[in-house]
Amino acid sequence: MSDTVPPKGPGPLMRREARLAWGLLLPTIVSVSLVVILPLLAVFWISFKPIGLADLRPPTPVVREDLRGRPAEAGDEATLRYRLRNSSQDQAIGNVRFTDTMPAGMTVVALDPRCTLDGTALTCNLGDWQGGARDEVEIAVTVGQEFFDTQADPEASAPEITGRAENVLTNVQFTGENFARIFDGGEFWTVLGATLFYTVFGTVGALILGLFAALLLNKSFKGQGFLRGLYLFPYVAPVIAVAFTWVLLLDPFSGSFNALLVQMGVVDSPINFFGQRPLALVMVTVFEIWRYFPLSFLFILARMQSIDSDMYEAAEMDGASPFQQFWALSVPQLLGILSVLFLLRFIWTFNKFDDIFLLTGGNAGTRTLTVNVYEQAFAVSNIGAGAAVAVVIFGCLLLFSYFFFRFMSQEEGL
Repeated sequence: MSDTVPPKGPGPLMRREARLAWGLLLPTIVSVSLVVILPLLAVFWISFKPIGLADLRPPTPVVREDLRGRPAEAGDEATLRYRLRNSSQDQAIGNVRFTDTMPAGMTVVALDPRCTLDGTALTCNLGDWQGGARDEVEIAVTVGQEFFDTQADPEASAPEITGRAENVLTNVQFTGENFARIFDGGEFWTVLGATLFYTVFGTVGALILGLFAALLLNKSFKGQGFLRGLYLFPYVAPVIAVAFTWVLLLDPFSGSFNALLVQMGVVDSPINFFGQRPLALVMVTVFEIWRYFPLSFLFILARMQSIDSDMYEAAEMDGASPFQQFWALSVPQLLGILSVLFLLRFIWTFNKFDDIFLLTGGNAGTRTLTVNVYEQAFAVSNIGAGAAVAVVIFGCLLLFSYFFFRFMSQEEGL
């Protein structure tokens, strides 16, 4: 018997194909990193920083130059003034200094003690500044005829100012204060509860309504195409248009829906649908279901039309009722697409911001986590706390995705 020598590794052709594959994947990897991974890492970084909206710009020294005294002829005296300030009210700036070039025809009479003059080059060392610091440098000068002949303007050559400041965005000092502030008290759990109610019922409701619409249009009949287009209207219409339409229709003072309810005797007084708890949360959830059921409708209808009709004919011949046919034949075939739709709609609804913000602004118990991100970051100007809420949202969706793929049906590759 001859011994078989096992291969010692991938051959040159396989290595070459591997390099080619990685080369083809490289643009995709770089694009995903730039678009997804880097912003995500930035949010994680900022969530551990005590940073406000004003801290997005690093503190810098600012200088403005003007000439006081309005000289009219040669020999007149004037004062060259530099007004300086720290752009940050909290962060200090060290080793502040500025340089400038003296205008032609201008002679220095008295210098500020912190400044030196080398020919026409002016240099001033102003030391360290605290947050919100302001300073002035005044230099007494006389103007000669050359100043007027050359139409010299002291502001023509802008002074250059430098300083050393620590940027809270880039330093390595971290804090857990943002997360502690989020979980302190019961406000976070109220917001999380509203988010889960809005997400779960909005997702399930959109799937059920989409399934019902798909069942209605699964048969061929006259006007089927028109109805399909009509069903798509909530999804393709601009969100700002449909949101304001709902607000106007349900307005307690001028809304036609409230007027109709009162005239029919259904209610004694108008109902503030988007202004009272818990009705406001229910209404934004109903809006979510109405607006996004067409997406479920399209996917479910496409899947239903790909099912072999012979099964239904055989079941009908065996005496199965329409409900039995749906439950025993349609539902098993639709589980895969329903699972995918549930996953996508749950993630999208959990991240939804514009619908709720346009309808209620997050008031009357409709404040979700995404609205909380906006309020923390921009209304309160606490970028760090807003980023921390965004990290919590990411953690919740990561946990949901884990349990979904761990326990949900594995049909059709899930």
